Amino acid sequence: MQQSRRRFLQLTGATAAGLTLTGLSGHSLFSGEDKRKIKTFGLQLYTLRDVLPQDPKGILKQVASFGYKQIESYEGKDGMFWGLGHTGFKKYMDDLGMKMINSHCDMNKDFEKKAGDAAAIGMKYLICPWVGPQKKLDDFKKLADTFNQKGEICKKNGIRFAYHNHDYSFKAMDGQLPQDIMMTGTNPDTVDFEMDIYWVVVAGQDPIAWFKKYPNRFTSCHIKDRTKNPGTDNGKNSTDLGTGSIDFRRILKPASKSGMQYYIVEQEAYPNGTSLQAVQAGAEYMKKLKI
Repeated sequence: MQQSRRRFLQLTGATAAGLTLTGLSGHSLFSGEDKRKIKTFGLQLYTLRDVLPQDPKGILKQVASFGYKQIESYEGKDGMFWGLGHTGFKKYMDDLGMKMINSHCDMNKDFEKKAGDAAAIGMKYLICPWVGPQKKLDDFKKLADTFNQKGEICKKNGIRFAYHNHDYSFKAMDGQLPQDIMMTGTNPDTVDFEMDIYWVVVAGQDPIAWFKKYPNRFTSCHIKDRTKNPGTDNGKNSTDLGTGSIDFRRILKPASKSGMQYYIVEQEAYPNGTSLQAVQAGAEYMKKLKI
């Protein structure tokens, strides 16, 4: 009995020591360091617009191998399901261990069908990616009304609607910001917003201030870095995550406390290689990011 008890204490002591050392080294699943990591992150497929249309299945397989668990699609010539149909696309996502959570889409074409298809495969959002600069503030008020209508359609199908910003909605018109007009004019019960952090920074705004101003309204975000020496063409100033000027650690911690649910990597230019290399670099950055 004494020998058995002594052996038990040796084993439990060694285990405890091992757990302590693991915790100190930062590799324990229960360590504070790991709790600061974003466990699940996604990819906006627009990042791969140069190669995805030619081989959707092959490209998506590579995306999964990089460690992405979520996909945000966009509408190409074969639709947001890339010729596979909504159920076929879901099956392929399941096979790869990924989920399609959102898609950018044309809200003015076949929207009811899109909402039904999205809901049928468990998607969370349909997102308007662009409306363009408007001539007057009233135009943005009308857009808010349109967003509310689309939000109701999504609600009937059990999903939600969101709008994705560029920089133009954060530039003042008649002393007001169009982004404010759209956010105050939409129903929080049916309409959310996807913050493209890059474009907010381009507009000279602080993303954190917007999270605080509108808690729980920004539920997804595009994590896209900006080169340290930007040129005049902001469409070309996107760069590999971690090599640019945006401090995502500073921004994403308050975002997570203000209702952020989905963290989506996106890149529009590839100064350091190919689009696939950029996507892989983005995944490696996200795996190491602590907020």
